[in-house]
Amino acid sequence: MSRKLKIAIVDDEPDMRESISQWLVLSGFDTETYASAEDALKVIGADWPGVVVSDIRMPGMDGIAFLKRLMGLDSALPVILITGHGDVPMAVEAMRLGAMDFMEKPFNPDKMTQLAKKATQARRMTLDNRALRRDLSEGQQVMSKLIGSSPVMERLREDILDLGQADGHVLIDGETGTGKTLVAHALHAVGPRATKKFVPVSCAAYNDEALAARLFGPMEDGLPAVEEARGGTLCLEDVEALSEGLQARLLAFISEQGTPAETRIIAISNARGEGRKAEDSLRPDLFYRLSALKIALPPLRARGEDILQLFTRMTEQFSEEYGCEPPQVSAQEAAQLLQAPWPGNIRQLINVAERAVLQNRRGSGSIASLLMADGEDTQQATTTEGKPLKEYVESFEKMLIDNTMRRHKGSIAGVMDELCLPRRTLNEKMAKYGLQRGDYL
Repeated sequence: MSRKLKIAIVDDEPDMRESISQWLVLSGFDTETYASAEDALKVIGADWPGVVVSDIRMPGMDGIAFLKRLMGLDSALPVILITGHGDVPMAVEAMRLGAMDFMEKPFNPDKMTQLAKKATQARRMTLDNRALRRDLSEGQQVMSKLIGSSPVMERLREDILDLGQADGHVLIDGETGTGKTLVAHALHAVGPRATKKFVPVSCAAYNDEALAARLFGPMEDGLPAVEEARGGTLCLEDVEALSEGLQARLLAFISEQGTPAETRIIAISNARGEGRKAEDSLRPDLFYRLSALKIALPPLRARGEDILQLFTRMTEQFSEEYGCEPPQVSAQEAAQLLQAPWPGNIRQLINVAERAVLQNRRGSGSIASLLMADGEDTQQATTTEGKPLKEYVESFEKMLIDNTMRRHKGSIAGVMDELCLPRRTLNEKMAKYGLQRGDYL
């Protein structure tokens, strides 16, 4: 339910302030009163949840100067000005500057109510539209972090968009380091609860007593998680760490909510990495409630050329952070990256990318040595699926063109010169790999 908007009444005459305030309160509005524009500006800013009713003639900052300041803060803020009989030309000028409307003294109470209603409706629509744009932007930003063009990643993004709109609780499963928490954020950000709170709780980070207090209370400071997340999303990381007692309390909480649930629960399981499944650790009735909808994240080794794309993005980010050039990946190193089993998944790849940048800054070392340092035998390492040579070559070729286009900021001539490719061949390969010049400009 939308919160009630405020009406700020600004007038240096106490009787006029109180008169306007009393009438608007009787008409069902919430009001705040200020004796000067300066006092009001200490409170009112961009996205202020209300409208402004102000006298034009005031000592210090007058209504026109006040209006200009307000329009500078938020040009969509509805401002209603109250004028004396001889101030109509000034009020007309105020309308040109952005005021919503004006009224002459002595004001007509019914007209004041109508204007206040019109102003608050307009303000609510503006704030709701801004919130929607922010939610869409946040959702897009989170989704953009799910890098990869492999079929499994395309399906994952589709699943997130579909399940994000659903009401059921979600169980996210997958190996350690595959990005389960990021996916949980994405499910929240693209769904109808995006304007509400997303409350993550790591079940493995507390002992049983502390976790009970964090989830259900009482808390010494703040609200327990089930109250803090009310109407939004409660994300339970390492859900398999819940004791039998807490599983029973969580099940009772879910049952009390009914259908559809007021608070959505996204449960994240890390049991798969230990050779077990979430259903091995949770009581059956709770498991089936939490797994009404399921998402299984693919391991990095199953994502093909996404590995090179992720590695490139990570080395670019770390190179910018450390103020150096990113390492150039050879064909042999690209094959080693693609063939590595990546038991630590994306988290491991990020660590390797950072160390590759630091090595390159020192002018020593190789990617193969980094993989070996992580306990991976690059001579024996192969993906579980096993891929033909052609796929490795194409993945490397795409990465090479992508990196070169980035360095040359979309200059076709620069890429042709560096890679010794004729224009037609470069165009054909870019079309084959879905690379667009406009993305690099």
